[in-house]
Amino acid sequence: MKIWIDADACPKAIKELLYRLADKRQILLTLVANRSLNHPVSRWISAIQVGAGADVADQEIVRLLEPGELVVTADIPLAADTIAKGGYALDPRGIFFSAENIQERLSVRNFMDDLRSNGVETGGPPAYGAKDKQKFANELDRFLARNK
Repeated sequence: MKIWIDADACPKAIKELLYRLADKRQILLTLVANRSLNHPVSRWISAIQVGAGADVADQEIVRLLEPGELVVTADIPLAADTIAKGGYALDPRGIFFSAENIQERLSVRNFMDDLRSNGVETGGPPAYGAKDKQKFANELDRFLARNK
């Protein structure tokens, strides 16, 4: 089992939860970002810094991803690419992306992008909170129990 983190936008609380999990369960954890990241020194945790640019980190995750591995991301196109490659994708808010729901999520995302590009204010997601972290932890525990 290996877990990849789309680390540029991942909440600090989720990264910290995953650091503890990696050490406790001896699961390889790799953060991928456009900038240098501080993370605990551990044989289970590593980081890859990629060049600047849109989707460079996403492309690197997809390039290195093996079927059956987990990607933690809120990026819906990255989640779609992960699923297409045989991986699993979990949003930091605890929503699992799947073959059954990814096309709908992509459609909604693209619709919202079109609205924003035409000047419509769509707002952003609500602030990340303790309930989101708990939902993520619960979904991650269920995933790990199914995929030992």
